Amino acid sequence: MAVIELNDAFVMQDVNTVLRNVTFSLEKGEFAYLVGRTGAGKSSLLKTLYADLPLGGGTGTVAGFALPKLSDSKVPYLRRKLGIIFQDFQLLVDRSVAENLRFVLKATGWSGKAKMQQRISEVLMRVGLSNAAAKMPHQLSGGEQQRVVIARALLNEPMLLLADEPTGNLDPDVADSIMRLFMEINNSGTAVLMATHNYQLIRQYPKRVFKCEQGQLLDSARTSINLPE
Repeated sequence: MAVIELNDAFVMQDVNTVLRNVTFSLEKGEFAYLVGRTGAGKSSLLKTLYADLPLGGGTGTVAGFALPKLSDSKVPYLRRKLGIIFQDFQLLVDRSVAENLRFVLKATGWSGKAKMQQRISEVLMRVGLSNAAAKMPHQLSGGEQQRVVIARALLNEPMLLLADEPTGNLDPDVADSIMRLFMEINNSGTAVLMATHNYQLIRQYPKRVFKCEQGQLLDSARTSINLPE
C-alpha cells in the first residue's frame, strides 16, 4: 500500500509553480531521500504532503487522505498519521521534555494521565532518552533536542515520517547517530521521506533518491541521479 501517491501534481509556493507534473508513490515501510538545491522545491513538496500548502493541480493521496479535496477540518486527522520533523526543533522552550510531548498528545486527542505518561516513556526510550523527561530543552545538546523532536513525531505511531533537513544543524557524528535512529524506525515499518543536503549520509546509507531539479522531480528508481561530491 502506498503512503504517498502523487499523479501529475503541481507543487506551488505562493503563486509560483516550483515543481510540475510530479508523479511518484512511496510504499508503506519505504525510505527515500529528497535532494536538490535550496529553492528547488524540497520544502514546498513536504509542506504540500502535510497540507501546509495546497496541491496546485493533479491528484495526490497521503496516508489515505485525498489532498485536492482535503478540507481544513480534516488536516489535523491527516497530520495524526504523519510524523513531521523540522531542522530547527520547534520545541517549547519554557516546558520540560515530557511537557512538550504531553502538549502534542493533548492536541491530538489523547486523554488519561497514565496512558499519556506511558506513551511519553515509550517514545523517549525508543530514541534513547529515557532519563530526559524532566529536563528543559536548553539543558540538552543539539543531538538530544533532535531526538526529542523525533520522539514527538513518533507519539501517534505515524505511517510516514516527513523530515526536513533533520541533520542540518548537527555535527557529523551526531548526524550519523540520528541517521541510524531513522533507519531503526524505518526498519520497524514506518515509511520515511527525508530532505537533506548531506550527500555523505546518502552514500553511507544508500536508499531511493528523489531530486528536485529545474521544476521536475527525478526518481532514482527510474533514472540515474548524480550526487555532488
